[in-house]
Amino acid sequence: MSNAVAVKTNELPESFKDINSHNLYLYVKSYLAAQRANTARVKNRSEVSGGGKKPKAQKGSGGARWGSKRSPLFVGGGQVFGPTKRNYNQKINKKQKALALNYAINAHAENGSLFVADSIKVESGKTKDAVSIINGLNQRDTVVIVDSIDEKTYLAFRNVKNCYMIEKQEINAYLISAYHSVLIEKSVLESLTKEA
Repeated sequence: MSNAVAVKTNELPESFKDINSHNLYLYVKSYLAAQRANTARVKNRSEVSGGGKKPKAQKGSGGARWGSKRSPLFVGGGQVFGPTKRNYNQKINKKQKALALNYAINAHAENGSLFVADSIKVESGKTKDAVSIINGLNQRDTVVIVDSIDEKTYLAFRNVKNCYMIEKQEINAYLISAYHSVLIEKSVLESLTKEA
């Protein structure tokens, strides 16, 4: 791997600097909403077992009228207004996704935490070689973005602490903004700036 260099903001297109941060906020909100498990669910009175026969006579007991043991008033009865399956997805259009990504990249460039390398490969497949690459950046944590991950490089990076390696098709604004620094291959950065 060649030495990684921090990218200055002026090396990115001018359009990256004029993006509103609200685009990133909307994307992250949408991304996290889509991750929700959406499994919380209760049974209402039409779904619990039991019922059918009227529990006691309508009149004569001096108490209230009971129509069914499935009523929410009884143990084992249905739940009122409990959680049910719902759709948490929040729509965000393609243009906003692209703007969010460009904003996140530009934010790293402005902070001096966007590092570019001609190629990120570890031919030896050894973790210590990957660690030396990451330690050379002197950052808290790093997302590493490559064109495609070969097996040796994957083996080298998979156990490195505070580091996450992805291919270019997996890039999203949330991942880039979640890490304190970005190490990216030159060809990947060029394709992102061309598309902008």
